[in-house]
Amino acid sequence: MTLMRAIGLMSGTSMDGIDIALIETDGDAAVKFGPSGDYPYNEEQRILIEQGLHDATSIGDDRNDRPGSLTTLEHQLTLLHADAVHDFLERNQISADSVDVIGFHGQTVLHRPQQALTVQLGDGALLADKTGIDVVFDMRAADVAAGGQGAPLVPAYHRALAALPSLDWDRNSPVVFVNVGGISNITYISASGELIAFDTGPGNNLIDQWMHAEADVPYDLDGEAASRGVVDIDILKRYLAKPYFQKPLPKSLDRSDFEPLTPGELAVEDGARTLARLTAETINAAIAQLPEVPSKWVICGGGRKNGVIMQDLHDLATETGGSVVAAELAGFNGDATEAQAFAYLAVRSLVNLPLTFPGTTGCLKETFGGVLASTSESSSGKRMKFG
Repeated sequence: MTLMRAIGLMSGTSMDGIDIALIETDGDAAVKFGPSGDYPYNEEQRILIEQGLHDATSIGDDRNDRPGSLTTLEHQLTLLHADAVHDFLERNQISADSVDVIGFHGQTVLHRPQQALTVQLGDGALLADKTGIDVVFDMRAADVAAGGQGAPLVPAYHRALAALPSLDWDRNSPVVFVNVGGISNITYISASGELIAFDTGPGNNLIDQWMHAEADVPYDLDGEAASRGVVDIDILKRYLAKPYFQKPLPKSLDRSDFEPLTPGELAVEDGARTLARLTAETINAAIAQLPEVPSKWVICGGGRKNGVIMQDLHDLATETGGSVVAAELAGFNGDATEAQAFAYLAVRSLVNLPLTFPGTTGCLKETFGGVLASTSESSSGKRMKFG
């Protein structure tokens, strides 16, 4: 198939900013990496998103409802994404005319798959108008409508990465990709290409909330605070006793599904250490729900920069004969992987390939997703791609 040039945009549950990446792909096996970048949110923007998360809790059955601040927030977030695209293109001397499509994830503000409800803020038609590039957006809704969890969405891209020769792994055994963002999710790829994926538990979210509340910093840089703390076993066991971890597949999480530590409950360093261990323990515990023990774990997302999480993952994987590597050591850009994935998924949507599968989200059958906002059409003429 013909290669298409695509930009991916991702704003995740950690709410730290917009990740952007360009790739060339046929939406199947061919992937060529281009430049990437990130555009952090400032404190005021983070506060507005947090207010949006609160307002989203009042959404009823209509996923298009925008109570409270959500209409304004959606508009502002879309303009921020448009500004990021313009700056990215200028910095990298790329013409907008040379880009075939933008994959626009938007900002998840509500995720209730048990109610067939998932809401990502992002006006695809406005983004297409502001950038002059076709946009595929709202990529989770079709899967939820088909009985799926709507997450994780990136496994198809992980499978394409696993097939690249840059990744050194025993092709006769399974490999796992882990994204440690606000929430951690895992993609299991068997030797035959079978996919299993699910959210494993908290990623950086609880750590970030703790550091913001107790130390007035947005996150634990490189796991420095955690490196000086000790694990509180009782609190760790309290989290690990949550029903989610025993829940059968398929399953996914909302950012609010795990309550933060109580302010002052622990010293700053001990809280950071305990939550880092929680992240690693819950990722490793995914083995119990996989057909085989993975031989290699490839860690993507911001959590791979936390040295304590990575050391814990290494120690735990070693016990089962596996090895853990950060994305860069596998030949990938761990900061850009999710943004790249949404560029890849946008192309899959355009060429009518499925985005999700029964083994990744629990959808009843392979599901095609995304909404196309074309620059050649009015916003009222945007074409649905739900298959």
